[in-house]
Amino acid sequence: MARLFGTDGIRGLANIYPMSPDMVLRLGQAIGIYFGTRQSKARILIGKDTRRSGYMLEQALCSGICSVGVDAFFLGPLPTPGIAYLTRGMRASAGIVISASHNPFHDNGIKIFSSDGYKLPDDVEDELERLVQDPGLADNVPTGSGIGTAKRIEDAIGQYAVFLKEQFPKNLKLDGLRIVIDCANGAGYRVAPKVFEELGAETFVIGDEPNGLNINEHCGALYPQTLREKVLLYKADIGIALDGDADRIVAVDEKGEVIDGDEMLAACGVFMLQRQRLKNNTIVSTVMSNMGLDVALAKHGGKLIRSKVGDRYVMEAMRQGDHILGGEQSGHLIFRDSSTTGDGILAGLKFLEIMVDSGRRASELRQTMERFPQLVKNVKVREKVPLEHLAEFQKALKGVEAKLAGKGRVLVRYSGTESLARVMVEGESRDEIEKHAHDLCHELTSAIDKAAK
Repeated sequence: MARLFGTDGIRGLANIYPMSPDMVLRLGQAIGIYFGTRQSKARILIGKDTRRSGYMLEQALCSGICSVGVDAFFLGPLPTPGIAYLTRGMRASAGIVISASHNPFHDNGIKIFSSDGYKLPDDVEDELERLVQDPGLADNVPTGSGIGTAKRIEDAIGQYAVFLKEQFPKNLKLDGLRIVIDCANGAGYRVAPKVFEELGAETFVIGDEPNGLNINEHCGALYPQTLREKVLLYKADIGIALDGDADRIVAVDEKGEVIDGDEMLAACGVFMLQRQRLKNNTIVSTVMSNMGLDVALAKHGGKLIRSKVGDRYVMEAMRQGDHILGGEQSGHLIFRDSSTTGDGILAGLKFLEIMVDSGRRASELRQTMERFPQLVKNVKVREKVPLEHLAEFQKALKGVEAKLAGKGRVLVRYSGTESLARVMVEGESRDEIEKHAHDLCHELTSAIDKAAK
């Protein structure tokens, strides 16, 4: 049987295994048992985004948790980083997020934070999975007064909003700035406008009318086109787009140009380097981040460390090296001196802090790094043959790397969720990288076909 937990919790089509009510109830029992046996009075927080299936799944989780004698607390729709923050702040045993992040509304998922606000390590996920699959999971459950209680936390949004505003320097204000905010009809639809407005900005809000079915639907971080149009229409200083659970951000400058995670990291990293606030002079990002980020940091005495793809792996590298800034090209930005996970609203505030403090426009900050041409091609594969076993392809790969020789790079990896190999080539010349990518895709397809025969 495939592992229940993926790289970012459990995810799937809502109402179908593993996101079915019966399965989620068992998961709730497993979570309750695991944390309940480690604390005398365990408390589990449950938050969600705006998907219709969230109502069904939070009730199933709560039923499982309470059935094993542990108390549950409903937070309602709240960004993933808000749930992580409240888990720490309320001294809870764990916090559960019901969300499929940027996926369409028909999917849903579950992510779990431990009491310190960090995502669960693999060994704890493995133990939860073992408990879920144990036929005796529900044996010896309590009755009467031993059953857990469920309560709703009424001011969750207010608590999280206060935390976010405290991260913005008290000597700075957003007065005079016009900001368009796209909430993706997701978990940030109430708290994001509240934070930016209360710090003084003039806001124009879109994607703030969730109906359970329209989360991420042609809006938010995956679809910045509408945001771009509104920024130009309202002559705004910046546009900010969140995804469904508001743990990542994509921005648009006053000229309508998109600012991705790499460009935001470059702006934040250089700003912190110039003010000697970047611990170890180091940023952590993934193998997919553009080489322009390396170059921009190096100009100011900084460096980039790369991790595997996924904000979870970025955070692991940050904790191991005691670094405070990291993120992904997709817009997961982590400010570890403020938060234990990616936070789109917090990242927006950090970027606005730089704008206000430096007096520079968003378009100027976007140009902190000069992007190298980068091309990613997908190759359909019948079988994921280990790349190191493909001798002819490895020869072709080494040939391309030699030609790029410090002026570019190549990354070839299999998708973790699809029958695809991804070939990424980066370099100074668009024509050159297109040729290299085409040749490598051809060599890879041929090598896999031969190995599969």
